[in-house]
Amino acid sequence: MALADLDTYQTPPGRRPSVLARLSPWPALAFYPAVLRIVWRSGRLARRGAYGDAQWVAASLGIIGAMERAGMRLVVEGMEHLRGLGGPAVFVANHMSTLETFVLPAIIQPVRPITFVVKDTLLQYPVFGPVLRSRDPIPVARKNPREDLKAVFDGGAQRLARGVSVIVFPQGVRSPGFDPSQFNTLGVKLAARAGVAVVPLALRTDAWGSGRILKDFGRVDPSLPVRFRFGPALVPERKGAAVQDAVVGFIQEALVEWGSIPRL
Repeated sequence: MALADLDTYQTPPGRRPSVLARLSPWPALAFYPAVLRIVWRSGRLARRGAYGDAQWVAASLGIIGAMERAGMRLVVEGMEHLRGLGGPAVFVANHMSTLETFVLPAIIQPVRPITFVVKDTLLQYPVFGPVLRSRDPIPVARKNPREDLKAVFDGGAQRLARGVSVIVFPQGVRSPGFDPSQFNTLGVKLAARAGVAVVPLALRTDAWGSGRILKDFGRVDPSLPVRFRFGPALVPERKGAAVQDAVVGFIQEALVEWGSIPRL
């Protein structure tokens, strides 16, 4: 059974971390080797042109398994909103860590084909780059906002017209907090221009922290919850202001509930 066949998924309460995770003072030792093995295998397949949707979902499920073996606990809510979509959509989410980019394919791809808006330099990574390129992402340079806007509007419209949904992280950079003033309207505007729905997505993934030297390899803290919550689809009007406010409010409310940010 696929994750999205459920309305809510929760790591089974009786699932114990692996022996290594229980014995090691650093849960990262039980997590990162498994992640690197999955990424390495995925990269080899992608370089051979053999990394398709099924392989992407399998790798994402493998990451979830590695999380749970390292002691992290996952809760995904609102998956009925994915099954209720009548066509492609723009998923608009906050951005906390690397974790969401690894986990979301296992949740969404079995229901709706998806891709990401990504920083163009990620496509040049020696192992992970071929994997990303195989997923036909929308690259942005994050140097010229006007050029990035055009890239997302043009590339997003093309993919949505083919039935491929798009995941947008309007914050641009990963942050354990949430600042609405830094949450741009790009995803909502793309949806309005393309005539598709917006699906708000709140997430808490700071259990996979950012590293000081290597940003993608930070502290792993199983005491922090890993949460994903999808909201009902919203249809933006011409400028999308009301939907933007609704998405921001949805994310803020979830983060407050999960103890990630204080209530204002």
